[in-house]
Amino acid sequence: MTFSAYTDSVLSALIFNPKSADVIARKQEILDGVYRTENLEPTSILFVGFNPAILSCRAKTISVTEISDTALAFLKSKNVKFTYISPDNLGEYQKKFQCVIAMDEYFTFAEHDQDQQDKIANICSLATAFVISTVRDYKNQDFKDRDFSKPIMVRNGGNYKLYVENHDWDLKDRTLWTSMVYEIDAANALTTYGVFNRRTMFFKQLAKFSMDAGAVNFLVHKNLMYKSLIKKDYEHVVSIQFEDNGY
Repeated sequence: MTFSAYTDSVLSALIFNPKSADVIARKQEILDGVYRTENLEPTSILFVGFNPAILSCRAKTISVTEISDTALAFLKSKNVKFTYISPDNLGEYQKKFQCVIAMDEYFTFAEHDQDQQDKIANICSLATAFVISTVRDYKNQDFKDRDFSKPIMVRNGGNYKLYVENHDWDLKDRTLWTSMVYEIDAANALTTYGVFNRRTMFFKQLAKFSMDAGAVNFLVHKNLMYKSLIKKDYEHVVSIQFEDNGY
């Protein structure tokens, strides 16, 4: 399944959360931290997949891609002014955005090495200043953390939703796995998201592929950590920088 289906689980958790405004603010704080480091608040942004920070985005031009009809309808209901771009048409938007935001380990959603490299190259081709993404530290991952992300429960009054992300690793290729997200509510109703084909992404690997795609610098933001709405695991925030940002 596509990355848009994965971020639908994030949308579901946001809608259900009675403190959604706080969640949105925290995600915006992370982006603001990157903007301060980059010394630039972008005026044109492309979001890849649904991210809560879309709802607080201050950019003059907001575009979205790899997002479901459900998420599009939600953004319209919140009066967010944006342009939807089909993934098939992204090639027409090379270097059209100061910033591209692809969180939730976007670059791990790949079936093989070339697919992953192409994904990085395609995203990098769209940004003039920087790309923001997240990466988990797979090199130092504890073996006991491989099969499941840390589950999270979202409470809303007397109701709750439980999110469990399961990982099924390939027996022959240790870089490959598939993920499923399970959403279970208080009435034991089950909603599933997946199956998603995944591939590990290491910091040095992402840096190299980014440089191959025209980046001039790669930065892991040591003081910024990102946490999805559907798991308790933290992800490292990274930015991929390009010449138009003064580097």
